[in-house]
Amino acid sequence: MGFSWSSIIARRVARNYLGEPGTDAADVVGAMCGAHAQVMSAASLSVALRLDGGTLDAVRDAVWEDRTLVKTWGPRGTVHLLPARDLGLWAGALAALPHSAVFGADVRMTPAQNAQVVAALDDAVRSADGPLSVDELSAEVVRRTGSWAGDLVMPAFQTMWPRWRQIVGSPLTQGVLCFGAPRGRKVTYTSPAVWAPGFTSWEPRAALAELIRRYLWSYGPATPAEVARWLAAPVPFVTTVMAGLDLDRISADAYLVAGDDAFPDSVGGLRLLPYFDAYAVGSHPRRVVFPGRAFERALARGQAGNYPVLLIDGLVVGVWHQRRSGRRVHVTVEPLEPLSRARLSALDDEVARLGLAQAATPTLTIGAVTVGAHA
Repeated sequence: MGFSWSSIIARRVARNYLGEPGTDAADVVGAMCGAHAQVMSAASLSVALRLDGGTLDAVRDAVWEDRTLVKTWGPRGTVHLLPARDLGLWAGALAALPHSAVFGADVRMTPAQNAQVVAALDDAVRSADGPLSVDELSAEVVRRTGSWAGDLVMPAFQTMWPRWRQIVGSPLTQGVLCFGAPRGRKVTYTSPAVWAPGFTSWEPRAALAELIRRYLWSYGPATPAEVARWLAAPVPFVTTVMAGLDLDRISADAYLVAGDDAFPDSVGGLRLLPYFDAYAVGSHPRRVVFPGRAFERALARGQAGNYPVLLIDGLVVGVWHQRRSGRRVHVTVEPLEPLSRARLSALDDEVARLGLAQAATPTLTIGAVTVGAHA
């Protein structure tokens, strides 16, 4: 079975709602396999730009008011927006991944201590009257486990965090914690069972198999190494899991879900994708998706997402940056090749959509982006 890269890219564009826009935020985020939300404004913009007339306010409402989306830990242990209806799937799938300690012996906890902290977290957020701030949650964990859990030994952002926090977001805490609505400037945490009534975590191995199938639907074909990179999981582990799935091999080691052979003739257009957009992060091979000069200019040592990117016909052809100033947003776009008159007109339209999404009046400058990669 063989397909051209142009048809593969066209399919990814269509399935990521980068061709025809969507009407439901949960559908869009599901197709993206999650929206990376370490930078919440970027995640909201990723989703809004995939919706017909989408705005940041509409995405915020989907998370904090309607609760059709949930802010929690997704692939690679990073914060994501996920569909609330899929929370059980994600919790089970990510819990299936191997957990390896990343801290030294003087920091990490024993398996028994890990289990105590997980139980304490679960009890604390389920029994609380509302979401807990990190300090409140820490006090509850220490009260339920012991002072050792609160020892300030975990290096983080030029400070030290309590010992228990090292497993937050790891496979050990899937299905136990998610984010609650912000309390002013304070981040809060709650239980998935509180956030999404009826939440039940899937059986881990079955969930992981389903999640890999969904990734291949959105970003396939992919190799086990590429799927492992997306999950931040060991390649041999993912290779074994994929060997048990019903997949079609379309090249030496790249796979699609068996029978998923619908490819559009062409889906193109010009799009601006913000920091850490799921399409840029999830798409491989990098040399195909980031062709020519884009491989050096729009990646950070081979890592996608650190630059907002200019996309034409599903391929990265430049970078961009925006700067808010009151009710205005100043957009600078750096194409890596000259744009035709038709592409310039499409860029004007995309910048207008960017402004609409943010309730701001946009201005466009075409020139060098001098801002470095996002950390």
